[in-house]
Amino acid sequence: MATEAFEDIADTFDFLDDWEDRYRHVIDLGKAMPPLDEGLRVPATKVEGCASQVWLAPEIDGAGPGAVIRFRGDSDAMIVRGLIAILIALYSGLTADEALKVDAPAELGRLGLNDHLSSQRSNGLSAMVQRVRDLAEAASKA
Repeated sequence: MATEAFEDIADTFDFLDDWEDRYRHVIDLGKAMPPLDEGLRVPATKVEGCASQVWLAPEIDGAGPGAVIRFRGDSDAMIVRGLIAILIALYSGLTADEALKVDAPAELGRLGLNDHLSSQRSNGLSAMVQRVRDLAEAASKA
């Protein structure tokens, strides 16, 4: 299950044959993302386990399994900003229940990220996915 925004990214990745072009596209996605307000760059929104500094700020509408999850994020590394943009495309606008059903490794695997990110970046991406899942889990139980 993927959002239309994520499908657009996947289609673009299919079109781009060269990984260098895909890498540039990820960076461009990050550049297009609005910066996170300084007031949201706090320990509660910081994602641990990332080599770069990463913040994910949730915006949850409603409560329970039908709560709609949106989030904003930022990082001090451009490639990581791009990865955040991809996660926003993958999850934002889904209900908590839908977000918990997303097979993030499989969806991200469609982009070939697993084969082209350093182990540190892969671990950081996993930490970001886990943060989103934790937010969805908490929202579904609220």
